[in-house]
Amino acid sequence: MRLRSLLLLLVAVGLAGGTAMLARAWLAAQHAQVAEASPLALPAPAKSVLVARNDIKRGQILKPEDTSWQVWPEGAVDKSYVVLGMRTPESFAGWVARNPVSGGEPITEAKIIAPGNRGFLAAVLRPGMRAISVPVTTTSGISGFIFPGDQVDLMITHGIPSGPGGSAYEHKAAETVMHDVRVIAIDQRLESKAGEAVVAHTATLEVTPKQVEMIALAGEIGKLSLSLRSLVPAAADAGPAKATPGGDSSDDALKPTYTVDSEVSPLLPKSLHGNDNSDSGLVTILRGGGKGSESAGSQAAPRGS
Repeated sequence: MRLRSLLLLLVAVGLAGGTAMLARAWLAAQHAQVAEASPLALPAPAKSVLVARNDIKRGQILKPEDTSWQVWPEGAVDKSYVVLGMRTPESFAGWVARNPVSGGEPITEAKIIAPGNRGFLAAVLRPGMRAISVPVTTTSGISGFIFPGDQVDLMITHGIPSGPGGSAYEHKAAETVMHDVRVIAIDQRLESKAGEAVVAHTATLEVTPKQVEMIALAGEIGKLSLSLRSLVPAAADAGPAKATPGGDSSDDALKPTYTVDSEVSPLLPKSLHGNDNSDSGLVTILRGGGKGSESAGSQAAPRGS
């Protein structure tokens, strides 16, 4: 009797174990089918893409603050996008927008052009404007602290001959011939290392066709110098208004400013062309034994005096 009961118990345990194994295999197969039918969607890792912080206009010279990093889904990252870790915003400083870029739009090399590449100057120039290069030195270029995008005034220093009957001394004069001119390149470079001033040999300016002719002549007349303007415009600028593309100044343009050497040093003889020539327009008249001065425009002395 005990043997029979033991056999029955063993058979029952074997059946139970086999049933459990079959059930476990069946459940595993069901789980595999469910996983294949509806795989678990895991979020794709995001990357940071370089985008325009604000709207960028065509011809605008880029600065590091014009761009920023924006989180972008990896599946939507185009191969032309600039991804964090590849380059830095500083590496695009001095590049120029070939086409307009909207704020938040990714920056691609198809929309911007590097300094020195073909078509660079054409992208920088505004409609109707021209580019001309002028030589600069350590002093005339403000010791290398003029950079692309700055606004400058153009001055010329030259000699002026004395008037008829004057001394043989040749006076010197400095004259501001152009105001508020944009610098678009320094020695074919539009970027510089942070905190480094590079003394350039040429500065390329954006001017009107008429101003191109004026600068070409000014370079033959005397020595050219650049004067850096403030980023904040003055309430009332003392200089003349900028010339229009046709070369004509506006009606409210003031006279060009100039300074002669006798204004700087009172020891030098006064120039007939200077602002301080108090004797300008006077003539000396001899009458008998006396001598006097009259204005050149006054009435002539009576005959017989």
